[in-house]
Amino acid sequence: MVAWGVIAAFWTPRGPLTGGQALWSIVISAAVGVLAGRSARSRWAILLAPLLYVVALESARIGVSGPSVDPPVLTPIGVLVLVSGRFMHGLLALLPMAAGAAWAHRRPARTRFRRVAGRVATSLATALTVALAVAVVVPARTDPIPGGIAELTDVDGLGVMIRGRSTTSPVLLYVPGPPGASDTGMMRTRLSALENHFVVATLDRRGGGASYPALGDGVTLDSEVADVITVTDRLRQRFDRDRIVLLGHSGGSIPAIVAAYRHPERFSVYVGTGQAVDLRAGDRIFYQDMLTWARAQERREVVKRLEEQGPPPWPDVYDYEPFQLYVNEAYGLPAPSFDLNVPEYTMLQKVHTMVAMLDTWDELYPGLQSVDLHHDVPALTVPAYFIQGEREMRGLAVPFASWYETLRSPDKRLVTIPGAGHRPMSETPDRFVDALTALLQPSG
Repeated sequence: MVAWGVIAAFWTPRGPLTGGQALWSIVISAAVGVLAGRSARSRWAILLAPLLYVVALESARIGVSGPSVDPPVLTPIGVLVLVSGRFMHGLLALLPMAAGAAWAHRRPARTRFRRVAGRVATSLATALTVALAVAVVVPARTDPIPGGIAELTDVDGLGVMIRGRSTTSPVLLYVPGPPGASDTGMMRTRLSALENHFVVATLDRRGGGASYPALGDGVTLDSEVADVITVTDRLRQRFDRDRIVLLGHSGGSIPAIVAAYRHPERFSVYVGTGQAVDLRAGDRIFYQDMLTWARAQERREVVKRLEEQGPPPWPDVYDYEPFQLYVNEAYGLPAPSFDLNVPEYTMLQKVHTMVAMLDTWDELYPGLQSVDLHHDVPALTVPAYFIQGEREMRGLAVPFASWYETLRSPDKRLVTIPGAGHRPMSETPDRFVDALTALLQPSG
């Protein structure tokens, strides 16, 4: 148990993240449980084997950081992280270990009731273990497009969905919003119409979706820019293009536009939506607006927490929880939907949605506090188009307006979609598609 806990800590420090890792975790843990039960010949093995595994695992991965492995935080998001992180890991390792020990300890209970109860519990644990093993190995898939292209692929550890009605269409790479984000579901359920006009490549940013396992390699602004360029070059080579269209949303618009600034020869045009410009300045606006809203709505707990923390930036990812929980409500916008009910996600990717974003946010966001496009991207040598929601949150709209006014580009355009907020591509998808295709028609 101890040896397996140490091995698991180095092999899967954040728990099994892929179907293969999960299946091996189940099989090996069950085998370890059987060995523990036979060696101890006592029902105590059912408890002691998982306990020793947990102690060894937590001790061996103490150098790993992030919400999924840090001490639990009993807040709404902290509980969700605990369930989708440690609890899921427990199902994939501790449950099969306990079931294996229960089958193998060979010591009958003293009473008939205990024997029957033990057999029922062991059978249920075994059935759940088998069901988990089946669920985790079901691969992600995407529906085919007759005469076109539809695939889920991997580019140096990064998950990319590629879909289009014709491989001769212009190639568009989409970089999603928050750190550790995946918008694969949104692209399938809301923006599938883009496939009629482009070969659409949807990137799972490092740490999110199919790219969650790649978080172990570290993530910075420079590494994210490198990821965008790596995927871009693969697409250019695959579809024989000199340049492609680059579309970035929100937090993903920062590495996207920096990639276009540093490597303009690879892109025909840059398109930003929900464009981020200066996170430090924007977060301070969010703070003031949320504090005003919370006071007006008499949300005393929110007011107390914000006043105790003071204005951002903050050192801990959970300090940003008020933003994550209430910012859309404060601005009167709909809560974002993750659109997880699509076959392009595996079971583990769905479960890990929140914990993946928090782990990546924890590693990446502090390093983005010094980014300000006013001086980091003062000009682009490619056309720069922006599709913004009319009701965009002030924390993003104010820095964007001042930066856009001074941005130099050979062709600069701004389209504002009435009624839309921070996510016009999911809030008003038809209008977004019409705006994007109209902007790109001359360069198509």
